This record gives sequence, C-alpha cells and structure tokens, in this order.
Amino acid sequence: MKLLIDENLAPSLVRALADIYPQSMHVRDVELNSAPDPVVWDYAAKAGYTIVTKDGDFRQRGFLFGPPPKVIWIRS
Repeated sequence: MKLLIDENLAPSLVRALADIYPQSMHVRDVELNSAPDPVVWDYAAKAGYTIVTKDGDFRQRGFLFGPPPKVIWIRS
C-alpha cells in the first residue's frame, strides 16, 4: 500500500512509516500542497495511493464516489 499523506499531517510521517510503507509520499513531495481536494483525490486515484488525512471532506468524498482512492481518516 502506498500512502499519500495530506497537508494537515506532518511530512515527517512519511519517514516514520517508511519501513512499513516505503513508497509513501506527502502532498508537498508531489507538489500538491494547498491543492484543492478534487485534485489530490484524482492524483491519488491515478497513482494508486491511499489518502491519509484528518480532513473530513475526503471521508465524505469516499462515501460519495467510493474508491479508488481509499481514505484513512485520522481523528484525534
């Protein structure tokens, strides 16, 4: 599984998860920092990423459109 870490999460997560998810990226690594949600969604779907986010909007998109991409919604 490849993870695309959303801008609302620390870029350091990519490094912290590298042993388990070596192909993961942060949105800023693929020049999508501050990109609208539909752009991030389309990129993740086409490139085979699972979006990891704290943003409830991606969760709603998942309900409306279904995968791909899959979404991991982190709540704290």
